[in-house]
Amino acid sequence: MKKIGIIGAGVMGRGVAYQFAKYGFEIVLQDIRGEALEQAKTDIKNTLRMDMLLNRANPKNKEVIDVIRFTADLNELAGCSFIVENIIENMDAKQALYRQLATVLDRDTVVAVNTSCISITKIASLLNDPSKVLGIHFMNPVYMKPTVEMIEGVHTSPETIAYALETLAEVDMDGIVVKDFPGFVSNRISHLLMNEAALIVQDNVATHEQIDEIFKKCFGHKMGPLETADLIGLDTVVDSLKVLYDEFQDPKFRVSPLLKKKVEAGLLGRKSGEGFYKY
Repeated sequence: MKKIGIIGAGVMGRGVAYQFAKYGFEIVLQDIRGEALEQAKTDIKNTLRMDMLLNRANPKNKEVIDVIRFTADLNELAGCSFIVENIIENMDAKQALYRQLATVLDRDTVVAVNTSCISITKIASLLNDPSKVLGIHFMNPVYMKPTVEMIEGVHTSPETIAYALETLAEVDMDGIVVKDFPGFVSNRISHLLMNEAALIVQDNVATHEQIDEIFKKCFGHKMGPLETADLIGLDTVVDSLKVLYDEFQDPKFRVSPLLKKKVEAGLLGRKSGEGFYKY
């Protein structure tokens, strides 16, 4: 089995770790924040417990936590054949990380950048072999979303894409391959939707509940745009919109003042206990 390295133990990193661990992969989950690693252990155990209750797990899934090594040391990623990076949507932070990674990774390691907006080509340029880098935009919660948006950078090789698709297939997942451009497909569209929904609340046209009800009851969406924003994290939504605005220089991506205010107030959505909704 491949050894999988996962960088970032936030919501997405925990989800990716759980998905691969339940299929028996050896996992190294790395984060510089000790509290994030402790929370990841708790959340992964709770997710497994829920899967067992709902009969979504098989007996070997009981060993999930035993195949994950939790660490703050980036050097422990040496020897991994496949890396999934899940840190914040901030290019400065990613540049600092990838400069370190360039000294740690094996020559043949494939690196998947789990980003929703940042250029895969730009990130790949920070590593020794950009042909080994691609984007994989996992959806949340990872273990309930069997398809990912896969992004091919300018230098990403066909072999890297094939390897990533093969690796995903081993955990019953699939990828739709698109080209590298800011926001790719899903976030270039969905973040406009969430931002405009926030503007509608701000303009007092409708409440957040009414907006989400329209999308669920009229369009058949499982979640409304503001429920989705809360799930992703309003800070992440704002960071992604800033990237899109900087890349396109198009005013349609300007962040809603209401979104900015909520982030400044620490109302980040589910992860903080309150965003547009209270949890």
